[in-house]
Amino acid sequence: MEDIKKTEAYRRMSDRKKRLYEIIFESNTYGGRVFDEILLILILLSVVAVMLESINSVRASYGPVILFAEAVFTILFTVEYIFRIYCSPNPRRYMTSFLGVVDLLAIVPSIIGFVVPAMRPFITIRAIRLLRVYRILKLFHFMRESRMLLAALATSFRKILIFMGFILVLVIMLGSLMYVVEQGESGFDSIPFSIYWAVITITTVGYGDIVPLTDLGRLIATMIMLMGYSIIAIPTGIVSVEISRSARRREFKKYCNYCEEIQHLPDAAFCHNCGARLEG
Repeated sequence: MEDIKKTEAYRRMSDRKKRLYEIIFESNTYGGRVFDEILLILILLSVVAVMLESINSVRASYGPVILFAEAVFTILFTVEYIFRIYCSPNPRRYMTSFLGVVDLLAIVPSIIGFVVPAMRPFITIRAIRLLRVYRILKLFHFMRESRMLLAALATSFRKILIFMGFILVLVIMLGSLMYVVEQGESGFDSIPFSIYWAVITITTVGYGDIVPLTDLGRLIATMIMLMGYSIIAIPTGIVSVEISRSARRREFKKYCNYCEEIQHLPDAAFCHNCGARLEG
């Protein structure tokens, strides 16, 4: 909000547009928060209406009511989109932004749906707009914690990627092994199907559509199931460690990106462990 206020385009806006901008785009005021809460309720109701319409019995009994409600939702979202363009300091930038495109997609499928009924299920794409609930929670505490979580995910991305690569190799090996053990029978008709079985087994999902019948196959399946419990916990542990490190980095302010040492004096410029320049 402060960055927008510093722009020339915002300063040239009339007081009415500024007031409308604060209500529609921000949640720092009472009016803005009420607007976001009402918008959130409308989005939820519109998505529920589309879901209910997919049920044959409900559509047969309340089809006209749901159709009327969808028309009302479409009109309201269209008016909201027009007002967002009207009060935006940079309308083109808003229209081409992620949320701007989502706002447009929230009404286009609805309009097309009235012309081509087969396209109406795509109206549920407006559920993506529930991301706007984040603006209601845009308090300092939540903003800081969310940034810490995103930083932890970004830092652990390479480790998780390497782990997923290891899992990919593992399921290929296990799937190939089960294909040989079961001799292409019991649903293990090919290596790809066997890999599919290995994935659902190692993740402990276990649909049961493919089941080993040989004793050796069942023994391998048992080992894979037990292995799956420990494998699932590894990504959680990686992210948890990074979150803990992020919290400690925030506490100690200065940290070393090279050796990850965090305990430094407040006026330190270089790491006392490896000599690298400190961040923070």
